[in-house]
Amino acid sequence: MTNVRNDWTRQEIEALYNQPFLDLVFEAQRIHREHFDPNTIQVSTLLSIKTGKCPEDCKYCSQSARYDSKLEAEKRIAVDKVIQEAKEALAAGSSRFCMGAAWRNPHERDMPYVLEMVSEVKALGLETCMTLGMLNQSQAERLNSAGLDYYNHNLDTSREYYANIITTRTFDDRLNTLDFVRQAGMKVCSGGIVGLGESQQDRVGLLHELATLAIHPESVPINMLVPIEGTPLAEVEKLEVTEWIRTIAVARIIMPKSYIRLSAGRESLSDSDQALAFMAGANSLFSGEKLLTTPNAGEGRDKQLFDKLGLIAEKAKPNVKQLSVDAMAS
Repeated sequence: MTNVRNDWTRQEIEALYNQPFLDLVFEAQRIHREHFDPNTIQVSTLLSIKTGKCPEDCKYCSQSARYDSKLEAEKRIAVDKVIQEAKEALAAGSSRFCMGAAWRNPHERDMPYVLEMVSEVKALGLETCMTLGMLNQSQAERLNSAGLDYYNHNLDTSREYYANIITTRTFDDRLNTLDFVRQAGMKVCSGGIVGLGESQQDRVGLLHELATLAIHPESVPINMLVPIEGTPLAEVEKLEVTEWIRTIAVARIIMPKSYIRLSAGRESLSDSDQALAFMAGANSLFSGEKLLTTPNAGEGRDKQLFDKLGLIAEKAKPNVKQLSVDAMAS
């Protein structure tokens, strides 16, 4: 069984990344099979609970108030609407429901709203995940108490390239939020985006940051940039799909117990591209028509893909705490 390491060097990760492509994918699949059922995929649904007018300047993002992306800003949606969306996601085969808000950080006035949402979605038997921007320790602790399973906060890119993409918060701000999430007792969902105009060294650097955290993120989204008109990265040169798959394969090797998720950019890929990503160790994806505001492969296409490849969706885990309460009440 492959040992889990947190002491990877950049040189070691670079050497993995630069292996012959088929050797790299083969090794990733070998390690994947040591820790996971190779034909089971964890399916998540992502819902935007508050869209647009974000004060941050992330150069890839249509939700930034600084860019003219033609995105229609929306106020936060009602909790009962979120619950209905969660029920539909569960019926469609998702086991995790992720809720995202275009905030730099949640204000205190928002906390009762998000805490109610977490507890209501959790009661359905779904795993819960939120991405709300930066958190302080108190907010992380309250989210954990409400039943939040995962908190998503991506590092986006390497420490060295980071300032080319975002200037309104630092790389260490992101790491601080991940620390608060860990200390509160929640699981971490953290990955990045490839195709931002970064170098291969930056992709290695991102992977190095993730793999040398004291505990690896339980979920690692590997996004491929979706260029959006009106944002500074609208005309960036498209990254080769093989580079995205190399990033996935290395992530699988150096974080063998993490779920590696296919996220943004998947809608533009062929079934063969996605099959190769699964072969490289990806075992999680976002399903549904949209990822917050960007297009995504829909549930119908995913069902066809799963049927074609003989894949099955991981089942939602019952909410044991909720079941215990229900049993006591009866």
